[in-house]
This record gives sequence, structure tokens and C-alpha cells, in this order.
Amino acid sequence: MTVLRAVHGAAALTAAGSLAVTLWTGLEDRGVALAFAVLVAVGELTRWSDTRARPAAPLGAAGSLSYALLGADAGRPTQHGAAQVVTVVLVAALFGAVPHIWSGRTPTADHLARRVLTVGFAAVCFQPLHDRGAFGPVSGPAHTLPLLALLGLTSLCGAVLGAALAHCRTGWPFGPLLREELRGLLGIGSAVCATGAVMALGVAVAGLWALPVFCLPLLLVQLSLRRYAAVRATYRQTIASLARATEIAGCTPAGHAHRVAALSLAVGRDLGLTGPELTVLEYAALMHDIGQLSLVDPVPGGVTAALPAAEQRRIALLGGAVVRQTGVDAAVAVVVERQADPCPEQPLAARIVRAVNAYEERTRDAGPEGPLRALEELRLGTAGDYDPEVVESLARVLAQPRGRRAAVPAPGDGRRTALSDPAPGWVTHG
Repeated sequence: MTVLRAVHGAAALTAAGSLAVTLWTGLEDRGVALAFAVLVAVGELTRWSDTRARPAAPLGAAGSLSYALLGADAGRPTQHGAAQVVTVVLVAALFGAVPHIWSGRTPTADHLARRVLTVGFAAVCFQPLHDRGAFGPVSGPAHTLPLLALLGLTSLCGAVLGAALAHCRTGWPFGPLLREELRGLLGIGSAVCATGAVMALGVAVAGLWALPVFCLPLLLVQLSLRRYAAVRATYRQTIASLARATEIAGCTPAGHAHRVAALSLAVGRDLGLTGPELTVLEYAALMHDIGQLSLVDPVPGGVTAALPAAEQRRIALLGGAVVRQTGVDAAVAVVVERQADPCPEQPLAARIVRAVNAYEERTRDAGPEGPLRALEELRLGTAGDYDPEVVESLARVLAQPRGRRAAVPAPGDGRRTALSDPAPGWVTHG
């Protein structure tokens, strides 16, 4: 939380100082400032939450970055400085965030802090050097190459900020979060950076009419991303509904698959799994018991951890066969099939599902001492049945406050959780 307060404090000081300087010196190039303010505000108004409930505003991010890198308007040098850039972006972002703050749909404090610091960094690096002529003429390579280098540094700073904020909020390891942020730069992040730079160069040559022209491709990309997110959400809901088949058939208790999936995701994040690996882990955990639907005689209480190894393997193979027929990624079927294999031969996701499933079954209706007793039994089984690293990770996850476990429900709690895979990329969010 110290890092979180430091980031918010740095953003607040940057915003307050920029606002004071702008009020003291006055607003330069008001038409340009208004045009970019409208662009940023519209980008914020049209933002949405990704699968981790983080605000995604690619158009607002591109507009902010473009204003920070703007040095001319239709061939006429602009007069605004870094302080005015931060002020205009902050006011526009706040205006566009009002509906989101009012509805409480998306977090705003981290989003604004990230936006202020990344835009401030780009503006402080670009505006003074541009005023001194360090970037050369807009049409020359001496302007474009330093601009690309600055974009790279700004993207890196944004990725570090995003990973640090996510680490403070969730407690997940910083390294995997940073890798996810950097991976996002290869997708929508690169599109936002390119659009921001092209808009700045276009306005410098053609004036403000370049803004709507260069915004259109990014708007289409944003629309495609939202549709893709909707398809992914529907796909995930289908998987979750399929996982409930064992509950409806009476093979497993209500909420068992979702509790195993939520706790498996928390363990996977603690062990540093990446976004695609977490998606496979989630789907496999949701459907880990689906092989029980093929049994003539249901397992009492759905407790498979106490069955003989041969019977566990048979149920796992039946489950893998069912998963393959659903059209889900083959990697998910592999995890389901191998969750009963000898521990050294299992992939990490299968080891996680096996340990978490055993823990959940042992703590079901076990009373207050159940969790400690279950962990002790898992530790005793690390000689052959369970991975010691996975068991210790499970213990660390369970020792965390409930809010830092990605909404893992208590044993016996039948409610279902909102499970998701990370959607990286600093620029889409900040």
C-alpha cells in the first residue's frame, strides 16, 4: 500500500502543480486545447471495463498522448507547455469519467493516476526539447526517430505503473503482471501509441481537421475489441454453465467447481502463470469433475480425492473426452485428463487443480479446524500425491485477506464468482 499511496501522491502533486502553473500563466492555444479536451473526454465517456474490471479507454489514451507530443498546429508552433498538457488531460478525463464515477462501474483513481503520470512524463520529455528545436522539423527523420524513442519510454513507464498498481491492489506477483502489461504493448497498446503519434504529426501539418480522420481507425479497433470481449464473456459463461452440469446431476455439491476454479486462479497467479495459462487453468478447474457425468454410479458427495488412483484416472480420462467434444482448447482437455496422473508427470495446471480440489473436498463441512487440517494432510501427501510448491502457494493464498484473493469464496459457500483471464496493456487502460 506504500507504493499505491506514493503513486497516487505523485499523481496528485503533478496535477496540482500543473493546474497552479496553468492558472498562473493562462491557457495557450485555446482552440487546440479545447479540441484535444473534447477528444479525451469522448474517449473517457466511451471507455469500458475489461475482464479484470479495469477501465479501458484507447481513444482517450491516444488523444492524451497526441496532445503531449504536439509541437505545431498546421505549421504554426504551439505555445502550450507540459503543465497545460497535464491540466487539459486531467480536466477532460474527469469530465468524461463523471458517468462512470456516478454508476460505480469502473475504478477511477488508479486510472487517472496512471493517465496523469504517463502523460506528464511524455509532455515533460517532449515539450521543453521541442521548444529548443531539439526534435528538428516535423517532416524530417530527426523529429520522427526521437518521437518513437519517447513513445517507447512512455510505454515502458506506463507498463511499470500499471503492474505496480495491480500488485498493490491484488497482491499478485509483480513480475507476471509486468509481463502481461508488456505483452499488451504488442496489441492494442501499439495501435494507441501509433495513433497518438500520427495524430500529433497530422495536426502539426494539416491542423485540427486531422483529429477526426485519424481517430476513425482507432474507433473501429475499439468497437472490434468490445465485440471480442463480449464474445469471450459469452464463451466463459458457456463454460461456467457446462461446469454446473455436475451440480444439476447431483454429482457434486453446489458451487464446488466455481470454488475450485477461483482458488486455482489465485494459486496460479501466486505461482506466476501468464494470462493464457490462467485461462487454461480456469477452464480446466471449472470442468475438472465433468467426467463424473459418465459414471453409472455417482461418487458419494462427488469426493474423488479419496478414490483409488485407477478410478481417479478413469474419471479424469472420461472428463477429458467430454471436454474435447465441447470444442474447448485442447490444452484444457489435457489438464483435465492428467489431473490424476502421478504428480511428477503432471503439467503445473493439473497439479494446481488436483491440490485445490483435494483441499476443497477436505474442508467441505469440516468446521473451523477444517482448513488447517486439510493443509496439513496435503503437506503430508507432498511425498507423492501433491506438488510441495503448489501446496505452499495454496497456504500463502489462504493466508491473504479475503479481498486480495480475487474473491475466493469460503468453503461451503455456494455462490459463484466472476472469473476472468487478465487483459494486459497499459495504454488501453491509462
